[in-house]
Amino acid sequence: MKKIMLLGSGELGKEFVIAAQRLGQYVIACDAYAGAPAMQVADEAEVFPMLDGEALERAVAKHRPDLIVPEIEAIRTERLYAFEQEGIQVVPSARAVNFTMNRKAIRDLAAKELGLKTAKYFYAKTFDELKEAAEHIGYPCVVKPLMSSSGKGQSLVNSPDELQHAWEYGISGSRGDIKELIIEEFIRFDSEITLLTVTQKNGPTLFCPPIGHVQKGGDYRESFQPAHIAPEHLREAERMAEKVTAALTGAGLWGVEFFLSHENGVYFSELSPRPHDTGMVTLAGTQNLNEFELHLRAVLGLPIAPIKALRMGASAVILSPIASQEPPRYRGLEFVTAEENADLRIFGKPTTRLNRRMGVVVCHGPLDGDLDALRDKCKRLASKVEVY
Repeated sequence: MKKIMLLGSGELGKEFVIAAQRLGQYVIACDAYAGAPAMQVADEAEVFPMLDGEALERAVAKHRPDLIVPEIEAIRTERLYAFEQEGIQVVPSARAVNFTMNRKAIRDLAAKELGLKTAKYFYAKTFDELKEAAEHIGYPCVVKPLMSSSGKGQSLVNSPDELQHAWEYGISGSRGDIKELIIEEFIRFDSEITLLTVTQKNGPTLFCPPIGHVQKGGDYRESFQPAHIAPEHLREAERMAEKVTAALTGAGLWGVEFFLSHENGVYFSELSPRPHDTGMVTLAGTQNLNEFELHLRAVLGLPIAPIKALRMGASAVILSPIASQEPPRYRGLEFVTAEENADLRIFGKPTTRLNRRMGVVVCHGPLDGDLDALRDKCKRLASKVEVY
């Protein structure tokens, strides 16, 4: 049995803890608020801000975990190097977490060091720098915080008149100490995919069937697997994913995002060193191991059998239309449970805010089925679940 400290305890962490409990592991779930989803299924819980380095060190000293598994971006990541030197396994590695929690580090690694194809980009610490960068790139362009999550602070800028709002929204959406933005060329892509990539301690890099997804305001709304992608584009995406994960080092599951263009091929977009929200579609049984089981096996150093596509799947999120500090209630669950080949997860978040992700509906069908019809079914069922 390993003692695992989970930093961040949202819905993805909750599913990871469930996977860990099934293999007899011991988990301490940490987050900035009590009653977070993963805390509800963990062995112990600690409440402290992840950006408080001293509080993080106290928690590590108290529990002496074998592994530290980050689940969120806003962590005092530089402290992870010291923990790693003390013999604690950081997942996937302290280097990987430090690079990927900051868009500047990962983008420079991908574009400048590894030569991966990305959108043109600049950085801005001031509004004047943002204006200058937008003039170089042209319109439309995309403005994002260097550190954020779930699309917060991200905007599409169509003209100079929109730059001031993009600057204010980007800075307000920044997580952690970094108040800097990245300005990107707008790629006219045909689709986006997440390629869940598994690096092992002893074994080859593995890939899950590609996942298509739809975002709104930079936040995931639905995903589906397997996504249609030309074989040559899939091979290129796998090559890029293997190259960047090898450079970052460590064992675990990574969510690697790409833009796909029929004219210009594959562009590397972003990377997360942990289970990905779009990968919740794997809870529909689309493959022999879901993304959380794969992550756990990889970080424990267990051998992983070949990943096989079993069926087609879709996911659609359940959003809160209200903001309240009262525990949320739900109705309409019966519409999902009465439907064949459909299921849902209510995350167990103790409070609501407008458009907060509170649950997900997952549906499945045969691999040769109608994917568009399955996606429509999943979205229809998710719309029937009401948060109040």
